[in-house]
Amino acid sequence: MATQTHSPLAIHVKPAARPAVVCHARPAATRFTLLASDAGAVFLARILAVYGWQFIHPSIGASNLPGFWLSLGLFVFIYAVLSLYSGAALGPVEELRGAVLGTVFVCLFVIAALFFLQHAGSYSRGLLALSGFLTAMLVPLGRALARNLFAGSAWWGVPVVVLGAGKTARLLIERLVRHPEMGIKPIACLDDDALKSDDCAGVPAAGPLSMAHAIARPLKIRHALIAMPGVDRRRLLWIMEHRGAAFPHLIPIPNLMGVASLWVSPRDLGGVPGLALRRNLLSPLNGWIKRAIDIAGAAILGLLALPIVACAVVWIKLVSPGRAFYRQEREGESGRRLAMPKLRTMHPDAETLLFRVLSESPELRAEWTCHFKLKKDPRILPGIGRFLRQTSLDELPQLWSVLKGEMSLVGPRPFPVYHVEKFSPRFRTLRSRVKPGLTGLWQVSDRSNGDLDVQEALDTYYIRNWSFWLDLYILARTVRAVLFPAGAY
Repeated sequence: MATQTHSPLAIHVKPAARPAVVCHARPAATRFTLLASDAGAVFLARILAVYGWQFIHPSIGASNLPGFWLSLGLFVFIYAVLSLYSGAALGPVEELRGAVLGTVFVCLFVIAALFFLQHAGSYSRGLLALSGFLTAMLVPLGRALARNLFAGSAWWGVPVVVLGAGKTARLLIERLVRHPEMGIKPIACLDDDALKSDDCAGVPAAGPLSMAHAIARPLKIRHALIAMPGVDRRRLLWIMEHRGAAFPHLIPIPNLMGVASLWVSPRDLGGVPGLALRRNLLSPLNGWIKRAIDIAGAAILGLLALPIVACAVVWIKLVSPGRAFYRQEREGESGRRLAMPKLRTMHPDAETLLFRVLSESPELRAEWTCHFKLKKDPRILPGIGRFLRQTSLDELPQLWSVLKGEMSLVGPRPFPVYHVEKFSPRFRTLRSRVKPGLTGLWQVSDRSNGDLDVQEALDTYYIRNWSFWLDLYILARTVRAVLFPAGAY
């Protein structure tokens, strides 16, 4: 955490013999940035809808734009009700769901109002439907762009104080630092243990819990995270009531690492707080919805992919003799063997080449053991091979497997048996409960840069937190991963 004492925006609290606490985050600026992004996305959607709808109704034109301001105010109001301007603690999947549902609500409301008011003309309901569709796409895209541009800035996000400086606090801070787009900026840790270091994962340990009011008031900190899962119940309640009273927003971090974190709902069980965890993939209805999306998506994408596959086949034939397609055995749902089709990206004698380089180079052998891939792989065809692998277009034939029901559009990627055997038995059992996917959370996040631990963590997160919105988020990220490949080889 930077400590630029010369900045006029920095406010310092200097406990005796403790590092200074500096607050650069500006929640108001973060909220304004998100609001400006939404307004720009709504305006662009309306412009595109008006001029796009002219191909169907030439009479529709710029006369529709004055109504934009009224609808913009409604959009912003609904987004605010859905907490889209909180500035922090809202993950990309939750943000996507809120933006889409808010947009749908506004569009349905406006269309219903026009119907009851018998108001048509330039305010075509078809135009509003097209505008709503574009808005639902552009608002999340604009927010993602804003986060990519500004999340690394010191002013982005909401400052928080972490109550606790132990192992849980360190783990929490490290994750928040790795994901600045969430907008949660830890500025200090407080702990009564005098033996705790002055530094907690890069955040100053400013002193005991009694300093909560001394830090919260001058720095105007409204959020605190209680990261002390080992504290007994009475002590925890006392901390929340006395030390946590300095913060309007208090978030206790329970000892539930590894449990589903999306769509967890609080429950009042006769005065006893509880957390409702939904096992979405075990619901038959959700299974049918996922299957319907797979069929529709694979059919549409398959038709669009035909020209790409045809060009790739010709290119492969020109570079290397032999078949353009091949099938690779992978482990699928319930441990069944899956013959997964792919476009060929390697030489016909790929296994012989691999055995030779691994036997000759200890460095390459160590790289293969960690990732089961090589950055400079001699097996890959020149030109077409690396292009197909970097963009993942060699996976397009698997759309046929999705239509057959052997795979899903989104899910844990199917690995060869020798790869899966490196995972723990518990994780192998977990991932065998779902269909493997054409794309997955690991593929759009770390791709080939992720080792076995990263792959296991991301696939576990997906299985335990599955939802329609998470699938939609991963599909959107897949488009980005194809257009801007990174970490793939």
